[in-house]
Amino acid sequence: MKKLIALSLALLLCLGCLVSCGTDKDDKTVTVAASATPHAEILEQCVEAMAAKGYTLEIKVMDDYVIPNTSTEDGEVDANYFQHILYLNDFNAKRGTHLVQVAKVHYEPFAIYAGTVDSLDALEDGAKIAVPNDATNEARALLLLEANGLITLKEGVGLNATKKDIVENPHNYEIVELEASLIPRNLTEVAVAVINGNYALQANLSVANSLAKEASDSAVVQDYYANVLVVKEGNEDNEGIKALIEVLKSDAIKGYIESTYNSSVVFID
Repeated sequence: MKKLIALSLALLLCLGCLVSCGTDKDDKTVTVAASATPHAEILEQCVEAMAAKGYTLEIKVMDDYVIPNTSTEDGEVDANYFQHILYLNDFNAKRGTHLVQVAKVHYEPFAIYAGTVDSLDALEDGAKIAVPNDATNEARALLLLEANGLITLKEGVGLNATKKDIVENPHNYEIVELEASLIPRNLTEVAVAVINGNYALQANLSVANSLAKEASDSAVVQDYYANVLVVKEGNEDNEGIKALIEVLKSDAIKGYIESTYNSSVVFID
């Protein structure tokens, strides 16, 4: 009986050691889900600085707008970095998740890119204009079209705008709703297209060569479209996350963004 008790205690001690050791190791690894471009590329620049702080930064590339958030909510990753504030708020409201932003890192200007025509002035009546089909980004695209005089939206709809809110479309432009990631591949099928910053970068499209872009000093841009580092509520004070925030907001990362993306990605001080 004594031998059985001793053996049981020994097993419990071993199990406790394994759990403790595993926890210590995990505490020094920060796992972040990120879109390939530019988010994962920016995080790659943080690896060395995080190592100097005693942390291993593990980057999981996910070119999807849902799994990074559900993985963060479920604890499969410590954080994610792929989305702007408006999308995050909308996701929490619709999915019942408990995700919070902990740092504004950068902003990606939305822009209108040439498809089969190379100027907004060259648009013909009935021309096809592609926009993202998810709610937050479609509203942003429609506002950009309105800002350039192509359509007029119902007064006051703002960031809730949909195709149904177009009250003036004198040239009968056909607004084609497509999944954001697919728009660059369909440029030959439309006259022009409004494309998310990260997908434009992946397609080697530069804001500098776009037909029109958002005003980067807009309060709406800063308050809603800043791309943020996100964690599950309650993990804001995690030491590894704090270390990553410090690195992401450093002059080194600011310099990398400014020298790499030619205004297609704008660092937020």
